[in-house]
Amino acid sequence: MTGIQRWCRRLAMLMGLVAMPALAETVGWPEKAELKFGFIKLTDMAPLAVAYEKGYFEEEGLFVTLEAQANWKVLLDRVIDGQLDGAHMLAGQPLGATIGYGTQAHIITAFSMDLNGNGITVSNDVWEAMKASIPEQDGKPLHPIKADALKPVVEAYRKDGKPFRMGMVFPVSTHNYELRYWLAAGGLNPGFYAPHKGDTSGQLQADVLLSVTPPPQMPATLEASTIHGYCVGEPWNQQAVFKGIGVPVITDYEIWKNNPEKVFGVSKAWADKYPNTHIRVVKALIRAAKWLDENDNANRAEAVKILARPNYVGADEEVIANSMTGTFEYEKGDIRPVPDFNVFFRHNATYPYYSDAIWYLTQMRRWGQISESKPDSWYLQTAKEVYRPDVYAAAAKALIDEGKMGTSDFPDFDSEDGFKPPQSEFIDGITYDGRHPNTYLNQFPIGLKDGDRL
Repeated sequence: MTGIQRWCRRLAMLMGLVAMPALAETVGWPEKAELKFGFIKLTDMAPLAVAYEKGYFEEEGLFVTLEAQANWKVLLDRVIDGQLDGAHMLAGQPLGATIGYGTQAHIITAFSMDLNGNGITVSNDVWEAMKASIPEQDGKPLHPIKADALKPVVEAYRKDGKPFRMGMVFPVSTHNYELRYWLAAGGLNPGFYAPHKGDTSGQLQADVLLSVTPPPQMPATLEASTIHGYCVGEPWNQQAVFKGIGVPVITDYEIWKNNPEKVFGVSKAWADKYPNTHIRVVKALIRAAKWLDENDNANRAEAVKILARPNYVGADEEVIANSMTGTFEYEKGDIRPVPDFNVFFRHNATYPYYSDAIWYLTQMRRWGQISESKPDSWYLQTAKEVYRPDVYAAAAKALIDEGKMGTSDFPDFDSEDGFKPPQSEFIDGITYDGRHPNTYLNQFPIGLKDGDRL
């Protein structure tokens, strides 16, 4: 359905010329039907685009406008001031806002948009310098590539009196924490924040200087040599390959297997005012996520065509398909299968786990965004203030009642406690258990530990 056809259908519904969707009684009528949602031009906004294009929002009695935003700060500010009803957000944004890091506002999420989806790219010059430290297998670099291979390059820059700079998309982004995790695992200090001292640069004691660059600008900034590498979502790593200006060296799947990436965020005030609307939005997004993954990603080719449109991601289909269809290209021509590079539904990807929220909070503490030690109970309490599995469960149960989904599509809501089992598939082999955040933090050679303060 084209935009014009959709607009005419909406007008006809409002005028009573066409029947409104038959809404199930398990969830009340939406308190607000006309909605505007924001997103950043990344492939992981796909559940929003699919829910719109496949009519899932309309089936919930929702008339949605999707609008690209200039950057993550603008997006968050517009959700807070009500210009947007909700948005595709960095997983750390609702947490950072709620605890008052940066903008203070109570933001919640009841829907995790995806797992994985990011990569770390370096310039061609840096890649050539790294290759001497990377073992090969069958004539190709052996993956995963650790930051150990970058360390001598950074040391050479320092010896020459030159700073080594890398870009990430936002201070509370997954990309910031993944890049920091990878660097620290290789013995490189990515720097600390000290908001209690008025220093929010994140560059205190840093071996590598990290700074914010909006995702679509990453390749051009790399090409201009303003930065020597970056961590970003797709399609902006593959864009560097296609432009011949850089080499993706690792995916976030290799840094932390099946890591949570984006969420759908709304203000708590909005959710409290429009509870039925909120549940219905989550219902539509769950259906979209399932469509994206079902039948072994059979719908991804169609999803690529949707995302390539200028009103969504606006990149070439070939570039988007490189990662969305289960492959990933590292060095030019080195295309490898990565079937879970983008996961939207399987592995319970859409469920808002408390343990996911707590991991982000541990990284905020590790790098000083949270200045002082917090007890384990604080981490759980904060996670529960932001992550709303109760809303998710209401949406999921409604879909089951309506016959659109099955119980096997979801966690067992009667026994689910919001914690994944301890996870050890990190690049440094350190095990994460969300029930014991301070024990987790104390394992890292680089980073603040319980009791530390800059």
